Amino acid sequence: MAGETVVTIIGNVVDEQVSLRFTPSGAGVCKFTVASTPRTYNREKQAWEDGPTLFLPVSVWRQQGENCGETLARGMRVIVQGRLSQRSYEDKQGVKRTVYELEADEVAVSLRNATAQVSKTGGQGQGGQQYERAKQASSREGREDPWGSGVPGTGQAGGWGGDEPPF
Repeated sequence: MAGETVVTIIGNVVDEQVSLRFTPSGAGVCKFTVASTPRTYNREKQAWEDGPTLFLPVSVWRQQGENCGETLARGMRVIVQGRLSQRSYEDKQGVKRTVYELEADEVAVSLRNATAQVSKTGGQGQGGQQYERAKQASSREGREDPWGSGVPGTGQAGGWGGDEPPF
């Protein structure tokens, strides 16, 4: 939406246990905290130095939240993009406090120092639905692969026309 502050943060999950809860209507929400520490090179000391660590709470909703709850664990390096929000409240002692939270639109694990094995969940997004419709239409036309065949009805080879891409 317009006017929202969109940020991307890269850091490590710090929660011992990532929190996954469900609303009364059944929507999943996963909450965890990401710690991001900037590193800069000090030329005088010829060494890397860590700056102050930013701890940012993250909320992830619905199916993506459920996926995060099942996947994320303490110490995992993640990349989170979402909308930054600020909330003020008064604590039990009457002191006004302000917290910043990130409502995530996208969450990914970093493959900088790790490997991952990805598996799709039961739900299909719009891209999966488009693929399935194209696949069904192609099978009706006698073709097996909707993206690998050429111009329908011409017999022309599809894709790149060979084993190599054109670039």
